[in-house]
Amino acid sequence: MKMRKKGVCRFTPYSIMSAHAFALCADDFALSPAVTRGILEALAAGRLTATSAMTTRKGWPEAAKAFRDIAPQADLGLHFNLTLGGPLGEMPAFAPNGAFPAMNAIVPAAWRRALPRAEIRDELRRQLDAFEEAFGAPPDFVDGHQHVQVLPGIADDLIVELAQRGLAGKTWLRDSADRPKRIFARGRHWGKALTVAGLARGFRAKAKAAGFALNDGFSGFSDFDAKADYAEDFASYLRAPGGKPLIMCHPGHVDEELARLDPVTDSREVELAFLLSGRFLPILDAADAALARLSAM
Repeated sequence: MKMRKKGVCRFTPYSIMSAHAFALCADDFALSPAVTRGILEALAAGRLTATSAMTTRKGWPEAAKAFRDIAPQADLGLHFNLTLGGPLGEMPAFAPNGAFPAMNAIVPAAWRRALPRAEIRDELRRQLDAFEEAFGAPPDFVDGHQHVQVLPGIADDLIVELAQRGLAGKTWLRDSADRPKRIFARGRHWGKALTVAGLARGFRAKAKAAGFALNDGFSGFSDFDAKADYAEDFASYLRAPGGKPLIMCHPGHVDEELARLDPVTDSREVELAFLLSGRFLPILDAADAALARLSAM
């Protein structure tokens, strides 16, 4: 059900009156002060229903407080991070110089079952503990930076750790995969979507067997091209939804810290501008779509 006033899109708990309810999650909360500020602007405007936080970043405690003040009605999750910056503790085999490896080094090691899983489990615990320490509660959901949460070995340990914390049935998990038919129906960025779906093979079945809820339907893949019309991309994300569709996005402002850490910069400004613009609500109306918290769907 949608509640709109003066250009602000508000959301209420999921209702069967919503023909097409979907969750919209901004990744990378707390990545840098400017990214956090942009995400908070979108949350305050009611244009997001979730954001996932990088608890490895120094700005996380301040970001957690700002979220509580501005967007208590949205979902807040852990953006499990193994690829940007460095870990919260020592990882001599995985991050020997205090810096995480690149994703293109992690993926083949995961498939060879060659990752130092004990170190990764310890880092997962540290990131979860940092979340609870700053926010005062467990995450509403868990996903992963560059979708690391679905990789073989990492996925198994994530599910076990969350279950041991009593979070099965409480914390939902992001399934970064979608069905090929839905991916092709959207007509854009299908190469990335199919690649991630392949990496996530088996993740959904393991998570459900352990009692975790997941989204059903996933989109939001992008080339991060600041010159492209993001509104056209976003309209495609709303096509061929699943039963509990989740769209990821990457809005934010740009600062020196972001530019130093991540190649995705100016496109964040473009995404944020679209979310706050007068183009957002008509695209939802055209798709008969409504924002909702995934935890309430």
